[in-house]
Amino acid sequence: MTFTSWGGAWQDTQEATAAKPFAAKTGTQLKTDTYNGGIAQIRAQVQSNNVTWDVVDMQLADSIRACDEGLLEKIKPTDLAPAADGTAPKSDFLPGGISDCLAGSIAWSTLITFNGDKFKGHEPAKIADFFDVKNFPGKRGLRKSPEGALEWALLADGVAPGDVYKVLATPAGVNRAFRKLDTIKSSVVWWETGAQPAQLMADGEVTMTSAYNGRIYSAMVKDKKPFDFLWDGQLKNVEGYAIVKGTKNLKTAQDFVRYATQADTLAKLAPGLAYGPMRKSAVPLIDPKVAAYLPTAPANQKGAVDVDTAFWADHSDDLNQRFAVWLSQK
Repeated sequence: MTFTSWGGAWQDTQEATAAKPFAAKTGTQLKTDTYNGGIAQIRAQVQSNNVTWDVVDMQLADSIRACDEGLLEKIKPTDLAPAADGTAPKSDFLPGGISDCLAGSIAWSTLITFNGDKFKGHEPAKIADFFDVKNFPGKRGLRKSPEGALEWALLADGVAPGDVYKVLATPAGVNRAFRKLDTIKSSVVWWETGAQPAQLMADGEVTMTSAYNGRIYSAMVKDKKPFDFLWDGQLKNVEGYAIVKGTKNLKTAQDFVRYATQADTLAKLAPGLAYGPMRKSAVPLIDPKVAAYLPTAPANQKGAVDVDTAFWADHSDDLNQRFAVWLSQK
């Protein structure tokens, strides 16, 4: 079986906690490969009838596109293991955790993080505080993209988490989001790579910034940085395991996905990277000190927004264009 993922610390952790133990337990000959996401390589393998990958770690949006194109095998909830207490997978996985062709493993978040040293005794607590430079002074970091910025602008302007994409799908909603962004535009430092937010805060260039939760958690744990998370308004993204259509090792691939998405296996992914397991029964298996920093921890769910991948698939071209024009305006 060939398991393909993103390389780096993430794939190392997946291999150590799931792929290698599965291979040892079942006698499966394991090969690994890496890729940079997307579906082009999977499409090429399926269309050429030369499928060399069996199980691929995919982001939900990519898996939906690949599934729609018939590039992935279907995954039924009944293919997956029940929780230890017998709870059916359908009830144990968090919303979005099981789709037609993806068995969710983790959720990672883009969220607002802040330098605790800059706000001692007066820490930001809600997404509106990110837009309040008077009471929470300092420059803000934001990824140079409308994704995230527009959702947070609407949340800060009073839109309920469950209504964000409904509002953003209207011209009036888009105008409302950009009007709110106007209020902090002169205070924003734009970033483009995942390593930049922690560096911007460490260098004192910003006091608050959007960031990927795993990057900031790593800076807090490994580098002892005085950073903290603002969980209100976190934007959750789902990632998981997909099986390539036409694999010659279908049964092995299905057995692996079942093994890798068991609660005890998923729980082992959390400590190093603070990605939240997509099964409710996995969270209690994690050290409470780590669990406090997981996107899927119950306490961090209030005010969270599940990223609507279908919305961005439909609207990203228009909103990217509008965002580029807005950036260029004084």
